[in-house]
Amino acid sequence: MTARHLLTTLCLGLGFAGATVQAAAEPAPYGPLPTRQQVDWLRMEWYAFVHFGLNTYTNREWGYGDESPKMFTPGNFDAEKIVRTFKDAGMNGMIYTAKHHDGFCTWPTESTGHNITQSPWKAGQGDVVKEFASACQKHDFAFGTYLSPWDRNCAEYGRKGYLDVYYKQIEELLTQYGPIFEIWFDGAMGGDGYYGGARQNRNIGKADTYYNYEQVVRNIRRLQPDCIIWGAAERGDVTWGGSEKGFVKYPMWNTRGNKWLSLEGDTPINHRGWFWHPGQGGHVKSPEHLMDVYLSSVGRGANLILNLAPNRDGQLDAADVASLEAFGKMRKRLLAKDYARNAAVKASSVRGGDARFGGSALTDGDIESYWCPEEGAATPVAEIELPEETTFDVIRLREQIRLGQRVEAFQVEALVGGQWQSIVEPGKPGEVETQFNLRGGKGHTIGNQVLRWLKQPVTTKRLRLTITRSRAVPCISEFSLLRMPSVEEAQTVVEETDADKPLSSQGWSFSGFAAEKAHLAFDGKPETMWEIGRTPSHFVVDMKKPVMVSGFSYLPRQDGKTHGMTTRYRIELSMDGTNWQRVAEDEFGNLRANPVEQIISFPAQKARYFRFFSTAALDGVGSSVAELRIIGK
Repeated sequence: MTARHLLTTLCLGLGFAGATVQAAAEPAPYGPLPTRQQVDWLRMEWYAFVHFGLNTYTNREWGYGDESPKMFTPGNFDAEKIVRTFKDAGMNGMIYTAKHHDGFCTWPTESTGHNITQSPWKAGQGDVVKEFASACQKHDFAFGTYLSPWDRNCAEYGRKGYLDVYYKQIEELLTQYGPIFEIWFDGAMGGDGYYGGARQNRNIGKADTYYNYEQVVRNIRRLQPDCIIWGAAERGDVTWGGSEKGFVKYPMWNTRGNKWLSLEGDTPINHRGWFWHPGQGGHVKSPEHLMDVYLSSVGRGANLILNLAPNRDGQLDAADVASLEAFGKMRKRLLAKDYARNAAVKASSVRGGDARFGGSALTDGDIESYWCPEEGAATPVAEIELPEETTFDVIRLREQIRLGQRVEAFQVEALVGGQWQSIVEPGKPGEVETQFNLRGGKGHTIGNQVLRWLKQPVTTKRLRLTITRSRAVPCISEFSLLRMPSVEEAQTVVEETDADKPLSSQGWSFSGFAAEKAHLAFDGKPETMWEIGRTPSHFVVDMKKPVMVSGFSYLPRQDGKTHGMTTRYRIELSMDGTNWQRVAEDEFGNLRANPVEQIISFPAQKARYFRFFSTAALDGVGSSVAELRIIGK
């Protein structure tokens, strides 16, 4: 029992001067409240996403559905090694893509023949889901699963019969592999696909209606009551943070009408995409970039799911692992010491004078205790005095979210040189941070937690926290001071193993549709683009001499718009500009949510002319290319 709790007990039991001291009641809950499961989930903070399936072998992000399971041959897959890598980095769990949009199930399901039993891996006896689940259980690591609602392989997709297939898959995953901490339903809602050989475009209308997510949620609650549900048309517990770059907007409120709905930031560790792609070693996000992602998701009250994708051998990419490990060390060092722990706190107001709600709850290291002023206290202040003068540059605050999210704005000041200086300005109504964390950001809502990285380190012994606006009496459980570690670039760059690289466009000429704009796709400036108001369309590149061409990369427009983003392409090569050979034709998946560079490889061949076709695009008629690189030797 702490001294504070002992004092409270003595006051209650003995009284002073003949009067009995009454304990103050807890404040009434405010607004939507998180469930116990949501609170436990939020305290996990970050965990891994693992995309691994047939797309790993086709160099695609979204498989069409006609891919052969025989391609899945991960000769050195080691689930335990992958799980240990995640846990050593400080992650608290992983979510595996048991089925992506191509419909290939990586467990021996009874719902479809398009599954792991048709793979030669382990003579058809393999089960990737089981191996990951078993490794997680062995290492006390949370396991979750992703199950795409869209299935481009199933002949019944778009019809009522598909629901029997999909519900069966959910039941198998939630009954055969132990506890599932989170199940993930993507928002992809149909389109063109194989569909058992029909090769049609099937749209389902409103996802909530077609999948009957109300019933899906009931099924999950019955099978695994503690499982967090991502998506399900916001009928679940968690929803998308709004960007596949990893950040969520701030201020972030967990309230949707009368429901508590948490947010999750998601991003791949590699710029190439969610699945593994050849040559991705030089495209990994740096540890410093990952820290920006962390501060812009976890630091704004959400959770972070960070994707690492095994390669065709079943191993994580070395460069990805190196960056993960370096970031993991940065995060551990950041959180290792709270310079405000056990600091003395003097509060301007304490609920009922009860020591349980006093200012010392801010610095006692107990996430459940909280400082609560009297009802009606307009701008309550807590003054923190550190044991000694301390230098810090990150401030962390938490609300007691079991009672609801309340604070709208706060300010932090430091006594420097005998003068109070504002180091976190209170946020104003209408201000929103919509990109990565900006150093020196404002103080808006707190919620589960907020981390503010100051523009410059501050050295002081005394600070003041002021709650400047709150929807109900504030309940603040933590005030922490941290120091961002300074580390050198920690990633290991894996050198390319062949001589292929982007070719110089100097001296090239262009023809075809909007030929006068085609050079803008090769100028190295993502803000400029080749654009034309028709689909299909194409342009031709004359490289002036024969070269070995082995691929290309496509960067969609980067101006925040989606109109004209190419979703289906065709590439043709020619030696004379008259006789053409088609060398690649496919789709770019997921551009609306993740408009990153798409790199496509094909067998190298000699050509002078390169013809790019945009055969389908997002949002109506139109075609555009921000940057296109031709890859060769």
